Amino acid sequence: MTANHWIMIGLIGQGCFFMRFLIQWVVSEKRGESTIPHSFWYFSIGGSAILLCYSIHKQDPVFILGQSVGSIIYIRNLMLISRKNQTASIGN
Repeated sequence: MTANHWIMIGLIGQGCFFMRFLIQWVVSEKRGESTIPHSFWYFSIGGSAILLCYSIHKQDPVFILGQSVGSIIYIRNLMLISRKNQTASIGN
């Protein structure tokens, strides 16, 4: 891949990270309270994965560490949400 392709990949990753905050803001405004929707976590995982690929290509250990650890946290949050939803559906 050319340098321009890698720049586009990095920008797409940053775009995913931007979208997660935009979505969070819009949903919070609609509900009138601070809310983190499920899509926030999916955009976090997508953006993190794309930026991790970009940072590996750039061989940036600081960026690699930050994106790899972040992905674990985002996935864990989705697991906790899923567990809560399953427990709630069993209780009803």
